[in-house]
Amino acid sequence: MNLHDVKAMIEEGEGFETEFKRKVSSPEKIAKALLAFANTRGGHILFGVDDDGSIVGVESEKTEADLIEYAGRHFCDPPIETHLDIVPFNDKDVIVATVEESDQKPHYLLGEDGEENKVFIRVNDNSVIASREVIKVLRDERADRTPFTVTIGDNEKRLFAYLELNGRIAVSEFAELINVSQRRSSRILTTMVRAGVIRIHTMEKRDYFTLASDEYLTEGTRGAGRTSQSRTPRRR
Repeated sequence: MNLHDVKAMIEEGEGFETEFKRKVSSPEKIAKALLAFANTRGGHILFGVDDDGSIVGVESEKTEADLIEYAGRHFCDPPIETHLDIVPFNDKDVIVATVEESDQKPHYLLGEDGEENKVFIRVNDNSVIASREVIKVLRDERADRTPFTVTIGDNEKRLFAYLELNGRIAVSEFAELINVSQRRSSRILTTMVRAGVIRIHTMEKRDYFTLASDEYLTEGTRGAGRTSQSRTPRRR
């Protein structure tokens, strides 16, 4: 990573895989950003760069690099390793933290007492708290990557018919549609996501589900809940 790379990222601006931070703040705030990238598609955090893209530099590259690594080790569960580049610019230093997409999802934020707290994911140019459904999808992807068969019953058929007509549905809407609890609605939807039949999209306030077709996807929502396995639904 060199100054040319940093300038190119700054010119492109903050986004799904890039975040600017004026300074290295508390380990917990750093950990939230690390978690979001690791739980989604990975990315870069530029410390010493203001929101408007101006390079302000960090105060002490060694101290602040140590704090970033500390946040990844002690405030993330499982711990997150980052690759750090210190890039000089006109007597200032920018720290570029590169976070790879993890194969140990979901990573949780640890509180000061060591208790697991929340899961963060990347949505557009923000780090947001993952819903219960997204966490389940991330956990299922990690736990079981072998093909499996799902049963398509009346509830699933009504889901597909609704999506073909309306394009998207939320957990609460599906629960009302088939007259079940939101817990059962969530379970059916996340099973269908895991099967690759539908996809989950995370907005900043709630999730919604669509048929597994790229026409519904946007750059900021295709990270969480994607599946790469080939699944075959079984009708009954």
